[in-house]
Formats: sequence, C-alpha cells, structure tokens
Amino acid sequence: MSRRAAAALALAASLALPAGASLARSPDPGAAPSAAARAPASTVSEAAVHEVAAELRCVVCQALSVADSPSETAHQMREIIRDRLASGETPEQVKAYFVDKYGLWILLAPPRRGFTLLVWVVPFAALLAGLALVALLLRRWSRRPGVADAAPPPLDPEMRQRIERELSDLGTR
Repeated sequence: MSRRAAAALALAASLALPAGASLARSPDPGAAPSAAARAPASTVSEAAVHEVAAELRCVVCQALSVADSPSETAHQMREIIRDRLASGETPEQVKAYFVDKYGLWILLAPPRRGFTLLVWVVPFAALLAGLALVALLLRRWSRRPGVADAAPPPLDPEMRQRIERELSDLGTR
C-alpha cells in the first residue's frame, strides 16, 4: 500500500470514528430518531392513522389523500402520523404539524373560517341564485299568453279595404 493511500485511510478512519462515537453518546436533538429508538409509547390503531391521513393531501399525487396514495412519500407521512399519535398527540395536533410544514394546501378540506369560508359558501350561494333564476323564468313563461291563445289585433277599416283589394287583385291575375 502506498504512503498516500495509507494516509488517506488513516485520515478517513480518524474522522469517521469520532463522528460515530459522538453520535452514539449524544444524539443531535434535531435529528430524526432511529428505527430502534422510535418504539411507540402506545399502540395506535390503523383506523386512527387512516382517519388523520384521509384528511391530508399527498404531496406527490396531489389528487389523493395520504391514506389512499401508493407513493413512498405518503407511506412516510403515514408513519409520521402513526409516530405522533403514538407519542400522545391529538389528531388536530398532527394535522397542525403538517399545516405548519406545508401550509393550508395540505388539507383536503380547507377550514371553514376566514377567506377559505368562501370555498364553502360560494357554491351553495351560486346554486341558490341559479334555482331562483330558473324559478323566475318559469314563472314569467307560464304567465305569458300562448301564441295560439292570442287574438289578432283589430284592423282599422282602411287596412281591411286594402287587404281585400290586394286579395281580389291577386285572384284576377
């Protein structure tokens, strides 16, 4: 082995060993816990996980909920939901975590308050306005006399004579 290769190997070993040893002694508080350290404090039913996951949008599929999405990201999000519920958080706190991370967009159903209240109110208001318009038009059409029911307007004597004269001229040609 050359001197340069031995020095590189020694440097790599000296850098790797203290880093690994320091991680083993004092884990980074911001780092995600390992699979062994993630032993749930209590068991969480799949129904509870599915209930929360069904209210969150998959960030990959976007048209599916986290509960219905087959993507790996959705699977990871379901695991986060399971871990947070197992640690004692309420479903609202778990949803708040995802809203803080992704914004209100992550919720499949926007909250019924503030500006997003329009999303809930406008469709129903438009439906009611459309029904009122249809009712008004039907009422007008039903009150309008039919073409067959209408009597012809009265003719003045001068117009009657002109029509008779033109009809007689037409018959003589």
